Parts: sequence; C-alpha cells; structure tokens
Amino acid sequence: MKTIINCQDKYEAQKLSSLIYIKDGNETFITEILNIVENELVISLKDKSAHSVILENTKQVETFADFIQSVIEKQHKIISTVTINEKVEIVKG
Repeated sequence: MKTIINCQDKYEAQKLSSLIYIKDGNETFITEILNIVENELVISLKDKSAHSVILENTKQVETFADFIQSVIEKQHKIISTVTINEKVEIVKG
C-alpha cells in the first residue's frame, strides 16, 4: 500500500521522510501522533523526541494519520519513503 502526502514545502517533505523511516537500518521511527493542529502534525519517535511537520492542508493530515495508524499499531511496516519536491511517497507492507 502506498500514499503520497503533500507537505507545505520541500523542507517539510524532507523532514517528514527522514523522521518516519530510516533507510539504512530499514527501521520505522514513528511511534505515535501526539497532536494535530489544523495542518500541523506533531509526532513522537522511538527516542521519545517530538517533532512538528507542516502539511499542505488538513486533508493531508487526515490522509497521513489514517495511513500511518496501522504502522503505529505494528500491523504494517514502512518499506520506503521517497521525497519529490514537496511530496512524500510512503509505502507500507
């Protein structure tokens, strides 16, 4: 399964991609969504740090939250992330 998430800009897309998946270790880093405020998403990582990512709009936040929920619940794993300008393609399996 895959989805494409539109972020506010290229920087936010790169940040989201690097925060949720570490390619070298083939490891999913996100552990939960702490808060959602309009188009801003606050996520918690395995190291207990919290990070804010600004997406394009509230629809994108909903799409991301729905997609990532099964990963947080450990039903799926993230297989890859690809950043193309302000878009992040996320594949889970």
